[in-house]
Amino acid sequence: MKQTSDIEHRTRGDRHVADGPGSQAGVRKRNLALVAHAVAEHGEMSRAAVAAEVGLTRATVSTLVDELLAAGLLVELGTQRPGTVGRPGTALALSDTGPVGLGAEVGVDHLAVCAIDLRGTVRVRARVETANRGRPAPEVLRELAALVRQVTAEAREDGLFPAGLTVAVPGLVGRDRRQVTRAPNLDWEDVPAAEFFDGLTPTATLVDNEANLGALAELWLGGHEGVTDFVHVSAEIGIGAALVVDGRLFRGARGFAGELGHVPVFPNGPRCSCGSRGCLEQYAGEEAVLRSAGIRLDRSDALKALHTAAAGDDPAALKSLAAAGQAFGIALSGAVNLLDPQAVVLGGTLAALAPWLRGALVRELDRRVTDRQWPADAVLVSRLGREGVLLGAAYSVVRDVLDDPQQLRTS
Repeated sequence: MKQTSDIEHRTRGDRHVADGPGSQAGVRKRNLALVAHAVAEHGEMSRAAVAAEVGLTRATVSTLVDELLAAGLLVELGTQRPGTVGRPGTALALSDTGPVGLGAEVGVDHLAVCAIDLRGTVRVRARVETANRGRPAPEVLRELAALVRQVTAEAREDGLFPAGLTVAVPGLVGRDRRQVTRAPNLDWEDVPAAEFFDGLTPTATLVDNEANLGALAELWLGGHEGVTDFVHVSAEIGIGAALVVDGRLFRGARGFAGELGHVPVFPNGPRCSCGSRGCLEQYAGEEAVLRSAGIRLDRSDALKALHTAAAGDDPAALKSLAAAGQAFGIALSGAVNLLDPQAVVLGGTLAALAPWLRGALVRELDRRVTDRQWPADAVLVSRLGREGVLLGAAYSVVRDVLDDPQQLRTS
């Protein structure tokens, strides 16, 4: 899947133009990123193919490639036939040793960490089931930091080292991506989450909302060919959404965009924890759906039980999921009418439950979306599912490495 990087957006059309103080270094940085992203997008490429792709001379590309080889970001695989008249070239690929991106996730009922190499392959993974709601934030974050150390140690045994760390949380994160402003399903407010991890990797730890990282995973790893404008919606204990516009995440003025779970769908409905009434979360959140399906909330396998019940045509489960799909359709119709995205992507637990809620969701969109050219098949189902958040967190570090290869440090 060919994706356009942030670097490419900024430089396409003026790759050789100086742009202010230090511009020569800036141009070199951008050109290194163009080469790295080109190889990442195609998997394997010769130097000549890279030059043709990025619009630089072969001599310039050869110099850039040598620098990336020396930094351990690229490897040479051997000769490659070009498919046309001419000499075979040496195939280049991203390295599967050296730098990895670390992703960590705080869930309401679990902690998880994974390491992804430059090729997007998960190399190490760890997960601990634990009830985090109401636990002191420092206790949770110290436990997660210990899990990060464990994964880092396992990665180093395979000759890998962490290039950075991104932590996913189910809550609002400020634009500095260091502070959790509010995570209602954890009972957290104003938590300086990033500082618990600083020093574990060569770069400063970043924190992000889980829905944002799930959306980025769909963009980079989801296999949705040509889809660069979409609304990503996911549901765990709460409901989150994220908006990708022209291949970039839209965060909003304060970094809080995407709070779909607190969009009212029935204004006179039950009171929500946010203080409003009739919010989507009251009808389509995990607890609401389980309760409506008659499944005990304290079951450790509650979602599995819901899936099994729906697959067995249990009337209560089917009715509950259809009602959730209707509520999602009502809430998403406003977003679709306002933003005109290419698609809506159902991620998280919604991916597994899509066979039973997607129909009602699509019918509601069909009733309410004013653009009759917006097709029903634009409601896509994630193949990443609940793994999307963790994968997005780890791969965001890989993208940072590809965007600025010169900043990579191995210590």
